[in-house]
Amino acid sequence: MASLSVQQMYDVIGTDATEYEGVFITAVKTTGIFCRPACRARKPKFENVIFYDNAQQALQAGFRACKVCKPMEPLGETPDYIRQIIVELHENPYLRIKDQDLRNRNIEPVQIRRWFKKHHGITFHAYQRMIRISAAFNTIGRGAKVSDTAFDSGYESLSGFNQSYRSIFGEPPTAVNKKSVINIERFSTPVGPMYACATEKGICLLEFTDRKMLETEFRDIRKRLNAAILPGENWHLSQVKKELAEYFAGNRKQFEVSLDTPGTEFQRLVWEKLLQIPYGSTRSYSQQAKILDRPTAVRAVASANGSNRISIIVPCHRVIGADGNLTGYGGGLHRKKWLLELEGAA
Repeated sequence: MASLSVQQMYDVIGTDATEYEGVFITAVKTTGIFCRPACRARKPKFENVIFYDNAQQALQAGFRACKVCKPMEPLGETPDYIRQIIVELHENPYLRIKDQDLRNRNIEPVQIRRWFKKHHGITFHAYQRMIRISAAFNTIGRGAKVSDTAFDSGYESLSGFNQSYRSIFGEPPTAVNKKSVINIERFSTPVGPMYACATEKGICLLEFTDRKMLETEFRDIRKRLNAAILPGENWHLSQVKKELAEYFAGNRKQFEVSLDTPGTEFQRLVWEKLLQIPYGSTRSYSQQAKILDRPTAVRAVASANGSNRISIIVPCHRVIGADGNLTGYGGGLHRKKWLLELEGAA
């Protein structure tokens, strides 16, 4: 597996290429500071830079962590004060936290709005509204009256509740049985933040937040499952975060979390064979095609691999070129290399 050259690593410095998170660390001799590849601080001169594989090596060499990009913390880590608010909202979906409530907690409203807009693509108040609607969907599905649920959700009018509900589900609350909910959660990993989505059956999406095809995948699972994607509590999300943390720590080689993987018959067959590639092993696309008894369908197999929506657990990163070189990976080739090295793949 080819590594990045010094020039390639230098060219990445200061860009938005977050897929290089965890691949290398940049240390600057003139300041004694080490940074993430995508640090926003002023780009140092080429001759002043030393590259390390990880933060531990930079610390051992006498460098100190940058205060701007905070390389000792997971990329995209949710601040403690926001994490606490999210926990409160999930415990009490009908809680309304207004701007004055934030100020009473010494939190500037604009600060939390920017964070949610950057990391969730919606405002903080929109996030609260989606949690309320998600909880209302479940309540109505259990037989509660729409009017009672609307006012319990904090809406001042039934029409306002109906409008919010329809904007998300495309159907009125009375058609609750025609739609389902996919719960989504964002969390940090050593190689960048990820989104996990889950239905009642299991995990249906697990992707890095900077994957270029992410919006297409969201649309696909919404259509295939006839569902809306909303933040909310889901046992499968808790389990997948726990198992991934164990995997990244080197303490888990097989995943047990349930999966919900809608797709074509051929795609599902390819994904099933991916699950059979052992930890620490690799397989070529042509080998995959032969195992499927379709030796001439190499391109179709590669396409099905690329359509896999569940990274790491359905290990498409373990499929490489016939010559041993790394080939396409939705999370970025450098993450693919990182994952294979974590697993000790030859």
